[in-house]
Amino acid sequence: MNEMLLELSYAVDTFYFLICGVLVMWMAAGFSMLEAGLVRSKNTAEILTKNIALFAIACTMYLLVGYYLMYSSPEGGFLPSLGFLLGDENSVDAVLAGGEDAPYYAARADYFFQVVFVATAMSIVSGAVAERMKLWAFLAFSVVMTAVIYPISGYWTWGGGWIDALGFSDFAGSGIVHMAGAAAALAGVLVLGPRAGKYGKDGSIRAIPGANLPLATLGTFILWMGWFGFNGGSELKLSDVGSANNVAQVMVNTNAAAAGGVIVALVLAKLWFRKADLTMALNGAIAGLVAITAEPLAPTAFGAMLIGAVGGLLVVVSIVMLDKLKIDDPVGAISAHGVVGIWGCLAVPLSNDEASFGAQIIGMVGIFVWVFFASLVVWLILKAIMGIRVSEEEEYEGVDIAECGLEAYPEFGASKK
Repeated sequence: MNEMLLELSYAVDTFYFLICGVLVMWMAAGFSMLEAGLVRSKNTAEILTKNIALFAIACTMYLLVGYYLMYSSPEGGFLPSLGFLLGDENSVDAVLAGGEDAPYYAARADYFFQVVFVATAMSIVSGAVAERMKLWAFLAFSVVMTAVIYPISGYWTWGGGWIDALGFSDFAGSGIVHMAGAAAALAGVLVLGPRAGKYGKDGSIRAIPGANLPLATLGTFILWMGWFGFNGGSELKLSDVGSANNVAQVMVNTNAAAAGGVIVALVLAKLWFRKADLTMALNGAIAGLVAITAEPLAPTAFGAMLIGAVGGLLVVVSIVMLDKLKIDDPVGAISAHGVVGIWGCLAVPLSNDEASFGAQIIGMVGIFVWVFFASLVVWLILKAIMGIRVSEEEEYEGVDIAECGLEAYPEFGASKK
């Protein structure tokens, strides 16, 4: 009877983990729709190509080398062990042995859940460099990011490396996934430069509206839905009363934080810009979700709403400030995932007594410095070898034609400015 219960528990937790992974995979569709809606129509096909290609590259590179780097290295270490592929599946004997060290879900389920997180980090980069980056330069960076850069910082944290040993706490990845993706995006944007016509010589800032706000809104709702798998799956278990209660709390808090982010971003936009800016509301939702991701279990639902509300405030301020600094991010990814990711990590000790501000700050700095400077080196190498920016003419005509040889909306003359 005990063995039957162990097998049932193992099956339930594996199934739950896989379904949460599917929800996170669905976030790839959300990022695709959000980014496609926030760029101009003449650049839509290229950004959709980037999103499906980066997902395939992330799945392949993390399978070949990234997962091993992240989870097969010594505890407390700095340099990961080199190796390939996923290793052996859990044996029946190991599962039925029971005890604290017995696996409670399939090893392959762990890979599947982790790989969609890698793709999420890379998706953040896609939107920030949109409308002027060469497709193949972006895909080349994707290979390095998903095979080496992300897995190394992932080893330092979730893989039991030196940052984890300090007591750094990041439940589902405000810093490990979102800030890391934003750090790589920031490095790329600085090397790439702003879109043509975005900033005037007199210091003026030109708004460049997206082509399809209904699509962007759909993408945001898809991301909101997928985030329940992102945070809920990070509980790792469902098959006992405590874990089930925790999953429910995580999902309630995730939802509350997103709602708080939307409301504050929308109200602040109305007060600041004298209009209800939809794009700020969309980024407010994402900011609320990013903010609660570092600790979606410990706060009360009201506390989670406040954490998300601060995220909504920060994302609006950050988007405006980055524009003033002439850091051109068409979708607000660096603000929503980077600035708010930092806030999410800093908010952990407010509700989790086991976390400390010191460990959180050291951990964030370690992740950011590694990802930013490693990415900067890769971007500069790619710029020297193959170039990373399309020509002025290609940017004017649209990267759809230049990079993909087709238009997303050919009947509308999308290649014309």
